Amino acid sequence: MRRPSPPLLPVLAGLLSAGGFAGFFLLFLRDLNVFWLVVAPIIFAMYQIPAAAVWWIWKRRKKAETGDEEKKGEGPGTPPDD
Repeated sequence: MRRPSPPLLPVLAGLLSAGGFAGFFLLFLRDLNVFWLVVAPIIFAMYQIPAAAVWWIWKRRKKAETGDEEKKGEGPGTPPDD
């Protein structure tokens, strides 16, 4: 049985997301005009990409860990996966 991985990646994703919010507010909402109003959703999404990437990596690792445990729990009558 493997021990669970520490929650470092979800915490890092949360910090990156908060940094994305702060960067968006500091850089673009201070000098908001019609152009920034149109472009703001794209810029906001770009600031959230690092947080989304770290979250995706964490979910993938967590799924791989639980998938390994599920394969160990298979009974003797089940054929092996090739």
